[in-house]
Amino acid sequence: MQASDRFNINSQLEHLQAKYVGTGHADMNRFEWAVNIQRDSYASYVGHYPMLAYFAVAENESIGRERYNFMQDNLVPKVQKMEIYRESDALAV
Repeated sequence: MQASDRFNINSQLEHLQAKYVGTGHADMNRFEWAVNIQRDSYASYVGHYPMLAYFAVAENESIGRERYNFMQDNLVPKVQKMEIYRESDALAV
């Protein structure tokens, strides 16, 4: 691998990271990465009707209710709720 190839690959990666938020960057921590993955997944579930119908049947909810739940979880991700819960447990001890 030549130095010019390495520079080209790095510039392509930087371009992708600037263009798409979900690809991450060097300073991103694990929590931010998990939130991005979860939000991308929920947006995909809401946007694809068959997947939304599958979740609705599996959870015995209406499709509209599932869409609403996914959109609400997209605002405050469950990962963030878990972090808040852990912090409250740490304060209680």
